[in-house]
Amino acid sequence: MKTTLLMATTLDGKIGRNSSHLVDWAGREDRKLFIKLTKDAGVIIMGSNTFDTIGEPLPKRKNIVLTRNKSRIKETLPNALSGDENLIFTDKTPEEIVKDLIAQGFKSVVLIGGSQINSLFLKAKLINKIYVTIVPRFFGTGLSMLSEETDVKLDLIKTQQMPNGHILLIYSVHY
Repeated sequence: MKTTLLMATTLDGKIGRNSSHLVDWAGREDRKLFIKLTKDAGVIIMGSNTFDTIGEPLPKRKNIVLTRNKSRIKETLPNALSGDENLIFTDKTPEEIVKDLIAQGFKSVVLIGGSQINSLFLKAKLINKIYVTIVPRFFGTGLSMLSEETDVKLDLIKTQQMPNGHILLIYSVHY
């Protein structure tokens, strides 16, 4: 399965000021890229903080939310929380989630954060490609793209200039 990590980051490497900071600061072009990649994949995976920040399932995509909150997982089973069969709360491992998605016929998935989810999938060696939009601003403090120390080699596939001084970097991941 093709697993893509999709992030926007400031020049000082922050994906947000805190866990509830909505990524509305990344610009229109990054938003268009986000919509295209996630709709093309058909599945997005995020942590519960990211979901709570967004506030609702993103339409026309299966939304998988990793959580340790057992009550959220129980509410998902009959889809009582949202009434949306495309919203799933789970405490499964990244490997189990990918296996389930393959069994359902999905060929790709996009990780949309946060840092703990990114680290879990990277540690499990499941991320194949990384899209990072570099936004020309500083937060000074905030969340990093990963929550754990790691050392993974990336190969630059493409660099693309975007409006307003943004730069899109696309990498392949080698474990």
